[in-house]
Amino acid sequence: MSKIRSFEDLECFKFCKELRLDVADLVKAFPVSEQYRLIDQMIRCSRSITNNIAEGYGRFHFKENIQFCRVSRGSLYELLDHLQIALENQYIDTIKLTIIESKIETCLKLMNGYINYLTSKVNSNYASEPEPEYNIKTLTTPTLN
Repeated sequence: MSKIRSFEDLECFKFCKELRLDVADLVKAFPVSEQYRLIDQMIRCSRSITNNIAEGYGRFHFKENIQFCRVSRGSLYELLDHLQIALENQYIDTIKLTIIESKIETCLKLMNGYINYLTSKVNSNYASEPEPEYNIKTLTTPTLN
């Protein structure tokens, strides 16, 4: 298992980033009339998914990280609802919906696994959380020991 040096190394982030890119491509085919309605909402919630993973990681406290991951998980469910609306309005077909739903399911499983991991750290006998290491010269992201 490789060492996590950044939120970008997290499997849940990697898969959610792919989902975000898929959503950005998907909404390009939506009608212009949805530009500031459904398209905007889908783009915002797909970005919120990865944004919250990153922000939670940056807090360096397990409980705060868990809370941001829960918000991220909520955005995954919000995206599911937006996809249902897109299907109802015939902007996507059931095949596209099924493909994206499958990706969302994978993201949810990874997110839940990460939340469970963080929860186990909270519940462990550690007196305190590890301090992050900063490497200002190379501008790398903090790592937890």
